[in-house]
Amino acid sequence: MKREGYITWDEYFMGIAKLSAMRSKDPGTQVGACIVNRENRIMSMGYNGMPKGCSDDCFPWAREGGMLDTKYAFVCHAELNAILNFRGGSLAGCKVYTTLFPCNECAKAIIQIGITEVIYLEDKYADTDGVRASKKMFDSAGVKYTPFVKKGTHIEFDL
Repeated sequence: MKREGYITWDEYFMGIAKLSAMRSKDPGTQVGACIVNRENRIMSMGYNGMPKGCSDDCFPWAREGGMLDTKYAFVCHAELNAILNFRGGSLAGCKVYTTLFPCNECAKAIIQIGITEVIYLEDKYADTDGVRASKKMFDSAGVKYTPFVKKGTHIEFDL
């Protein structure tokens, strides 16, 4: 008889997105993303952080101030990083698991690359114009967005 109590695919991939988020150096918001194909194979992962070659110590992490004094002009979001980290082939028909609902800029990239479903853990910016724009574009392009269903599974391990 097989073991019972194993995690579902959704729990597995969201767990990987959450683990990826732990790589983020952003003191305010850590986001992770995991792109998966139809065969439940991981195609790519990403987290929010500075672009390659831009030192985490030389760019701002502030949330308030002028554009060049905050992180917003510089940080690459988890979903975009996962798309840009992909090396070869196609992401058409894939799903992306993300710990935070994608912004409108990431939504554009998700649509353009052919991802067909977004599974998200949190939608804490649902009332912002950016997320409203994301949902409007997803609806228009036929990209399904689904909240992750928490079952209360707790995973703990030592590194």
